Amino acid sequence: MGKLLTKLKFVAFLLAAIEVALLLILGLFCYFDFPQGFATNFPFYFWLIIAASIAFGNILFLSIALHKTSTLRSRSDLQAADLIGSDVQEAYNFGQIGLVVTDDSDIVIWINNLLRDRHIELLDKNIFDWRSELQQLKEERSGKTVNVIINSNTYEVKYLSEAHLYIFKDITEFTNLTTYERQHSMIIGLIIIDNYSDLVGSSEDENSDLISNVRSEISSYAKDFGLVLRRFRYDSYLVVGNYESLLRMVEDRFSILQKVRSAAGRGEIPPTLSIGFSHDFPNPEKLNDMASNAINIALSRGGDQAVVSQYNKELMFFGGKTEAQESQSKVKIRNFADGFIGLLKQSKSVYVMGHSVADMDALGACVGVLAMCENYKIDCKIIYDPKNTEKKARQAMARTFSKADLDKVTLSPKAAYDSINDSTLLVVVDVSVPDRTHAPKVLDKATKVIVIDHHRMGSSFIEPNVMSYIEPSASSTSEVLAEFVHYATANPRIEIKPAYATLMLSGMFLDTNFFKSKTTGIRTFDAAEVLKTYGADNSLADDFLKDEYEEYSLTTKIISTMKTPYYGVVYCVGDDHDIVDRAAISKVANQLMQLKGINASFVIGRTEADTIGISCRSDSTVNVQLLAEKMNGGGHFSMAASSFKNQTVQGAESILMQTLATYLNEARSSTPKEEDQ
Repeated sequence: MGKLLTKLKFVAFLLAAIEVALLLILGLFCYFDFPQGFATNFPFYFWLIIAASIAFGNILFLSIALHKTSTLRSRSDLQAADLIGSDVQEAYNFGQIGLVVTDDSDIVIWINNLLRDRHIELLDKNIFDWRSELQQLKEERSGKTVNVIINSNTYEVKYLSEAHLYIFKDITEFTNLTTYERQHSMIIGLIIIDNYSDLVGSSEDENSDLISNVRSEISSYAKDFGLVLRRFRYDSYLVVGNYESLLRMVEDRFSILQKVRSAAGRGEIPPTLSIGFSHDFPNPEKLNDMASNAINIALSRGGDQAVVSQYNKELMFFGGKTEAQESQSKVKIRNFADGFIGLLKQSKSVYVMGHSVADMDALGACVGVLAMCENYKIDCKIIYDPKNTEKKARQAMARTFSKADLDKVTLSPKAAYDSINDSTLLVVVDVSVPDRTHAPKVLDKATKVIVIDHHRMGSSFIEPNVMSYIEPSASSTSEVLAEFVHYATANPRIEIKPAYATLMLSGMFLDTNFFKSKTTGIRTFDAAEVLKTYGADNSLADDFLKDEYEEYSLTTKIISTMKTPYYGVVYCVGDDHDIVDRAAISKVANQLMQLKGINASFVIGRTEADTIGISCRSDSTVNVQLLAEKMNGGGHFSMAASSFKNQTVQGAESILMQTLATYLNEARSSTPKEEDQ
């Protein structure tokens, strides 16, 4: 059809050109009377005959053209069989394949019977005006297909550019089957009562009213969402269901978390749950592994949340609106400390490192590991780069160790990378995200890794590792190391040098804002007491964190920029030209939290020439860790941070505002303050 129209256009143009040329020549002959007597020898009726002949020729051509196009157009119904054969046409009908042919202007000039029978009238219409999504097929011309829905049927469309042909394949049944199969695919989940031992206490009676209420809420929730629930341990459940049930729970945002928290009466410890679900993989064993990994992450982030793991996709987090509850049981600490010491003794050498731009807590934890290794005469080196260390921490290391001693106990990242081998045990402290370690390349090369951290674990974490201890209820990693030393069953007891204990105490001061933070608990003071028994100098530990005049002046300048975008939420912005130490912007965020009525504070500043940092703090009514994760950061429930490369301070401020506008309500804690109870 397209070729015929092109040919007819050419013939019409040629005939018109001939007619114009003929009339022009005759007109010139008449005007110049050439040859002589031409004008007088041809009377008026002659010209009338010529005009009538031209008109007749035009009418004849037009009639033939209309007949040709009409004949081809009329053959679109029954003559499709003439074009492609009756057997092939029947095959197209059986395979539910529609065909659409367009001209060079994308006007539909032919469709097959299938589309006509389905009342899809496209003739003489622009196909892109009808379905704009088909435009990409013509633009890309790479064999790509597009799915469109027409009259409740789903079609997969492919375009053949040479023939101007669109092929519509009906995939409605396949789509419905795929949707049904996905909705009824298996999901596996685990539910754990986080603080079961604290709720039961020393009582042997598992059927207390509170526990009974919690079990009742879990059973009712499982029934409402069509889940099979089986208790396999006193505090744990195995859950089996289908994907449709999981979608409903996601839409419900796992309200069971709030229902269980509300089960406690006045004065009772609020129970919390950790939930892990996995889906989108056909092997039940793999699903079980994914669910176990999800529940471990939920527990490592402090519990009271649900983690959904989809195969080969990022994790989804729900809940996490309460601070991690401090456990009174020391069994877990003792078991890990003994296992940790056992691994240290089995290693020929030990490397230990903290996070990038190491602070006092990271170095304090490193020194804690160093002290344990020295106690057992194990070769241990701290991976240390002064350029990748906060100023105060760098100065504290220089004041604690002589130049010769510092060279003995530290190792540059490059030297560590060159010397690490299969017999080397790498201990990573105060961080669990691979990209944020002090020496990521060393981590990549290490074969034996232990992670010790107090920040909530995110979707990206260090694996594989020999063992890990993630304790979000701890105020600092230095506190965790002090507990290891104290509760380990080593005999004789592990000794820590007073200088090491002072560095660890300074790390605790930093992360607890001198014991003012909400993360400070009984175990924090117990750990501080342990360090004091080893000779920690709290005056010197405080001196390590004191500001210089220039820094104090800069932090005061930053505080003067305070703004309040939301009730109870404030933020400050440093000058884009000022380089501010990370510890300084953390201190500003802590100072803002000392003001009445402040629930969360955020401080933005340039920490390096190409890096912008955001320090986040809260009074535990806002989950700043969740907000920091949305800004490519992470941390603790009430203390977190984010950083951006090649960004301006104003750009980071814009990102913060967008994050608060979108996620602040989700991050606000549902746990009432004590004074409101």
